[in-house]
Amino acid sequence: MTPMFIQNIGVPGMLLIAVVVLVLFGRGKISAMMGEVGKGITAFKKGVDDGKKELEDAAAEEAKDVTPEEDKDKV
Repeated sequence: MTPMFIQNIGVPGMLLIAVVVLVLFGRGKISAMMGEVGKGITAFKKGVDDGKKELEDAAAEEAKDVTPEEDKDKV
C-alpha cells in the first residue's frame, strides 16, 4: 500500500525532485553512485546465476544411477 503523497506526485513533481537531487549532490557524485549501483546489480546477477548452476549440479548429482551392475539386469 503506497502512501497517498507518492500517488499524487506526477511528472512535474518528479522533475522537481530530480533537479533538487542534482543540485544537492552534483552530476559527478550521482554518476559515480549510479556506476556503483550498476556494479552491484551485475554482481547480484552473477551470484544468482552461480547459485542456479550450483543447484542444478547438485540435482544432477542426486539423480545419478548408483545401482550395481549385477542388479541392473534383474529389473
